[in-house]
Amino acid sequence: MLTAIYIFAAIIVFVLLLVGLLYIARAYRQQQGEQVIICPETGRPALVEVDTMHAALTSVVGRPDIRLQNCSRWPMKKDCGQECLLQIESAPGECLVNGVLAKWYRGKQCVYCGQLFHEINWTDHKPALRNARRELVEWREVPLEIVFEVLETHSPVCWDCFVAESFRRDYPQLVVDRAARGETSAKR
Repeated sequence: MLTAIYIFAAIIVFVLLLVGLLYIARAYRQQQGEQVIICPETGRPALVEVDTMHAALTSVVGRPDIRLQNCSRWPMKKDCGQECLLQIESAPGECLVNGVLAKWYRGKQCVYCGQLFHEINWTDHKPALRNARRELVEWREVPLEIVFEVLETHSPVCWDCFVAESFRRDYPQLVVDRAARGETSAKR
């Protein structure tokens, strides 16, 4: 009988540990990655990283204690009051770079095909941009420090048009432009 109680207690402890670890892992993933905030001191965008392990571990006993691990304004402003943390606490998903970009794309149309953007798939089929010189730009080419400037000066491009226009740019000899139905071709 005593063995059954020990086994039952061990199972309960194991389940609690497992739930706790899953909770910590979820909290860790929510805070992980660089985040874009508006610096209260300058009113300009800054990149910050949250101490994700600390936030995840403290979330087990209540609301996570969020503190910065890194900021693009450090080391010069390392001793600031970190009032920017209020932005992360109030809307953590919107401060993550992917969240900022998804919010910007939402409701916009691709400059080539006119397709509306809805949900963005950031693992593959990533959207791109077109600059004022009508050149395609991938997000991996954009330094995080200038994300907001890029959002003000570039136009959205869907994945399909990015692939098609990249092919057109890289292999112009393989591209044949055909007139749409009902149009006459100037080349005929």
